[in-house]
Amino acid sequence: MVVKVLAEEAPDELRFAELQRRIPGISQKMLSTTLQSLVRDGLVTRRVEPTVPPAVHYRLTDLGLSLESPLAALRVWAETHMTEIDRNNRLADEAPAR
Repeated sequence: MVVKVLAEEAPDELRFAELQRRIPGISQKMLSTTLQSLVRDGLVTRRVEPTVPPAVHYRLTDLGLSLESPLAALRVWAETHMTEIDRNNRLADEAPAR
């Protein structure tokens, strides 16, 4: 989801707080951990402005932008098969425990 939100803004940057606002239900800790991993993998760049408090900006790298097509294909697949996945989840939830 972080990659999708950043891709919508590419090539511009988003601040941490704006990312958190655009991703419903994500905690500050989870967003921070996810962004650290994406930066480490080279998919996202992080820029810190030396203000008080520091303003931290994120944007996708070229490598991160290259994920746009594969992620779009995955989204289409998920939307196509969501009914079947939901049905399988219901059946698993209704099955007697072993």
